[in-house]
Amino acid sequence: MRRLAAFVLVLAAVPAVAQTPDPYMARVRKILAVTPVIDGHNDVPWEIREAKDLPRDVEHYDLRTDLKTQDTDFARMKKGGLGGQFWSIYIPGDVKDSGYARIQLEQFDIARRMIAKYPDKMVFAKTSADARRAIATGKFPSFLGLEGGHAIENSLGALRIYYELGARYMTLTHNVTLDWADAALDKAKHGGLTPFGREVVHEMNRMGMIVDLSHVSPGVMSNVLDISESPVMFSHSSSRALADHPRDVPDSILLRLKKNNGVVMITFVREFVSQKYHDWRGARSARRSELAMSFGGDTTRVRTAMDEWLRANPEPVVTLSDAADHFDHIKKLIGADHIGVGGDFDGMGSEKIQGLEDVSKYPDLLAELARRGWTDDELRKVASGNILRVLADNEKVAARLQKTRKPSTKTIDELDRGPKM
Repeated sequence: MRRLAAFVLVLAAVPAVAQTPDPYMARVRKILAVTPVIDGHNDVPWEIREAKDLPRDVEHYDLRTDLKTQDTDFARMKKGGLGGQFWSIYIPGDVKDSGYARIQLEQFDIARRMIAKYPDKMVFAKTSADARRAIATGKFPSFLGLEGGHAIENSLGALRIYYELGARYMTLTHNVTLDWADAALDKAKHGGLTPFGREVVHEMNRMGMIVDLSHVSPGVMSNVLDISESPVMFSHSSSRALADHPRDVPDSILLRLKKNNGVVMITFVREFVSQKYHDWRGARSARRSELAMSFGGDTTRVRTAMDEWLRANPEPVVTLSDAADHFDHIKKLIGADHIGVGGDFDGMGSEKIQGLEDVSKYPDLLAELARRGWTDDELRKVASGNILRVLADNEKVAARLQKTRKPSTKTIDELDRGPKM
């Protein structure tokens, strides 16, 4: 016992080995203190609408508390150096009961009430200058992004009203092909944009609303880059060269994005980041379909066989390093001036990347990029410099166009369907 006690005393006397500070993280923390992250896509407004206990109750959904099951709250925003956000104003593309307008307006209401709930922390932002002023005073600029052109119901008038309500980008489609634009995950019907779709882009340019090309088909991407007078964005997409998923951006389009002076905001959804994971999901789905056909309605046998398949084919792990590879690839292809961050937090469900689980993790990603040789100036651009530049450029183009161009009164019947016989 005396020997054991003496050994314990000796151990207690040994000084703890101090951990060496990570110089790359120290660099990133210093950068984010002045140039915080502005993320291109976060789905908290839809999470509030869909909350299981008190749906649409903005007061119940409190960003001051750690909600555990969600990705976003003020404590994690601060830890992550998140200093601004485009909140997604999303509605599903297959709403049938009462059209899109009511649900869309309710989503604007939820998002704007959410922002107004925290006047000590958040500022409702509409311009790049709003964002810079808010950041300079320690506030959080909150922009709105309209996800899915189905929301305008083929009406340029509705598009303009949504702009007045604060939408500063519009994702031309979500997952459903529209009357005027093809979606990435749906059947292509138009080969890109129809004439009315082109008029939508012209009107967005005139207003200063950024054209967002996430979710659209490559044909739409190409058509928009043919005609847009303003820089465009991808609010939450990654590189198709690294993960061959329809939601990602081909290199040929990225090269054109550089000429357009736009920005791709790289997202953290596993299937959009890892080819191995994308292939595994496809194989899992195919196997489940095969088993369902083999066993008919016997769900127990299907479940047992799927468990066996999963044991033999474990789910691939997708890490922060995999996401960083997308930043490196796009930087090598078109330069750091055209890259941002669009995490898709609170919108990806279980599709989270190891090391990028919530909004507290941006510094870990930027520190990894610093280790890979990214300069401080490049990291500042990725954090928020590039997206603020794209927003400012859209504002400048709009100011020029509005001197000579009136609001369009064109309709889809007039442009796409021709005169009635």
